[in-house]
Amino acid sequence: MKSIGFIPLRAGSKGIPGKNKKKLLGRPLFCWVLGEAIASQLDSVYVYTDDDAILSFIEKEYHWTDKVIGVKRSASSATDTSSTESGILEFIDGLTSKFDVFCLLQATSPFTTAVDINTCIEAVAHGKNYDSALTVVNSHRFTWHADGTPKNYDIFNRPRRQDFEGLLIENGACYVTTHSALRESKNRISGNIATVEMPEDSLTEIDSLTDWKIVEELLAARLKSKKQSERITHLILDVDGVFTDGCIYYGADGEMMKKFDMRDGMGLEILRQYGVEVMVMTSEDSQIVASRMKKLKIDHVFLGVKDKYSLLSRIVRDKNLSFSQIAYMGDDVNDLANMCAAGWSLAPANATQPIKNHADIILQKNSAEGAIREATEFIIKYNNRYDTL
Repeated sequence: MKSIGFIPLRAGSKGIPGKNKKKLLGRPLFCWVLGEAIASQLDSVYVYTDDDAILSFIEKEYHWTDKVIGVKRSASSATDTSSTESGILEFIDGLTSKFDVFCLLQATSPFTTAVDINTCIEAVAHGKNYDSALTVVNSHRFTWHADGTPKNYDIFNRPRRQDFEGLLIENGACYVTTHSALRESKNRISGNIATVEMPEDSLTEIDSLTDWKIVEELLAARLKSKKQSERITHLILDVDGVFTDGCIYYGADGEMMKKFDMRDGMGLEILRQYGVEVMVMTSEDSQIVASRMKKLKIDHVFLGVKDKYSLLSRIVRDKNLSFSQIAYMGDDVNDLANMCAAGWSLAPANATQPIKNHADIILQKNSAEGAIREATEFIIKYNNRYDTL
């Protein structure tokens, strides 16, 4: 049974301009749900957008998987007044391949996980007699009518929270339906509908800058909550602002020089002798960086990476690691998600303030002035508690 994911995105957004591309914890908003869709049971994931920049980003950043397909959306289905259903129907009418199960995913719900997606699919696809499924949140809030009468409780017998069943509220994250039900109803859900509960924090959708700030804090807290105490087996480093002082020296022919600290190189060499693997992950595609990392004998160097959290997640999965085994060192907002997720996050003394706000360790040294060397000494000392057992 073939299942496909569908993520509709519009270039125009009045509430938050450029919302879908705006960086949430350092990665474009739509990448949060896209990354989980890739990790789910979905066979293919279509990103349907009128934004050429997003289509180019997908082609560049997700070349490592054949699961993600960017499709150009018509202007008529991407207006402020266009319904999501009109985009869905336009898309499936133009789709040449067959599918059995359709999964609508909303980029404004970054709390959606692969587990949530899979649970919705399983409710519809595995003989449970449901035509559709949607994600909900169980809210224990009391609701009222405009005329001053309560909707869901007796004001003279106010129930305790533990005795109150609450209300199931649609959170707008994930909708799954069969192909036949979608064709017949022309709606995202219809027929016999299953509900799949998600955590209460997922009720916050991003429609305003206030929502954005709330979601960013909740998402950071969720990533950090997964941290456990484990031996550090991998150190992953950003380059500009970590290896270097953050400055780039240009000449007439382009990039000429970057400043590196020799003590950092020695620290990494010593760290590898203690069995810690070193990797480099940078958004820049620099020949100078490639040459320096070759000199340092660092084999795993990832250049030109814009969605660093997606790459980190793949590394963890492919190497059968846990995030708790990772130490990550970054200096600016595009490192935020990785800093929150890694078991240990370290920042140079001259890192940006948003990074310092989330770092586990703020080093005493500046970048290109011994910060990496200081980080390696911390890791060696930290791992000693495991190595001496």
